[in-house]
Amino acid sequence: MTETNKPTDLYSKAQSAADYIRNKTPLLPSLGIILGSGLGNFANHVKSATRIPYADIPHFPQSTVQGHSGHLVLGTIAGVPVAVMQGRVHAYEGYEMAQVTFPTRVLGLLGCKTLIVTNAAGGIRTTLQQGSIVVISDHINLTGTNAALGPNEPRFSMIPGAGQRFFDMSTAYSLRLRTLAIEEAARQEFLLTEGVYLAVLGPSFETPAEIRAFRTLGADLVGMSTVHEVIVARHMGLEILGLSLVTNMAAGIPSYGQETADTIDHEEVMETGRRVETQFTSLLTALIPQITMEQLVAGKKS
Repeated sequence: MTETNKPTDLYSKAQSAADYIRNKTPLLPSLGIILGSGLGNFANHVKSATRIPYADIPHFPQSTVQGHSGHLVLGTIAGVPVAVMQGRVHAYEGYEMAQVTFPTRVLGLLGCKTLIVTNAAGGIRTTLQQGSIVVISDHINLTGTNAALGPNEPRFSMIPGAGQRFFDMSTAYSLRLRTLAIEEAARQEFLLTEGVYLAVLGPSFETPAEIRAFRTLGADLVGMSTVHEVIVARHMGLEILGLSLVTNMAAGIPSYGQETADTIDHEEVMETGRRVETQFTSLLTALIPQITMEQLVAGKKS
């Protein structure tokens, strides 16, 4: 066992990062948000914000991808204390999965009980349109690895019973939070559908043949992130809401109203994120206090 694979090493590094962040602000976040490609501007809506560059946080990985500015923003949304990751890192950048999911571990140690994880995704289901927001109901991990590999560290448990070697993933994406999101979207007069997200390693976009195979497997969306953060969050016992922004149709699938499929590029991903920013911000801003209120009610009942 190498030094970097020792469970105490990972835990101590995560504690060191959390301690550094606590020294920068007295705020105790109850909810964490990871912003995907093109969605980083949401962090600008955090009130009384403390912005910490990833580069300043001990052991924190730094993103090299356009659209991931690399700041941890702590403050409030609708009065709720939050920690917002303005961008993430990916395995295709050369990081190990323990590094990719390290910020998720730190969010848990900071006190986050809920994680909202977002991403830019390619639309596989033909009824989806570019610019749609989709609630993730489940995922398929085709990255060829798992973030929970290696020695188990039960001290990452954030709730009683979490932190186990073998942990359940049958309800990885909270039905309660999915229902809240769908109902809030209806109040805001737009349709929020559910979908299965399939993750690949990247960085190349998928081929049309791969997309046909993914559709056969039951996937509605495809991307290069999210699932390992969710695996680690579930290991810790966090409740999760996943949101995908359909920034492009997947390879070989024409956009709505077109007869032929377009080529895919990252700038298109960024532009779609900018176009849907208002709707995305409105949904999250309304959802966050509802999530917290339901948690308080559930806590009083228990």
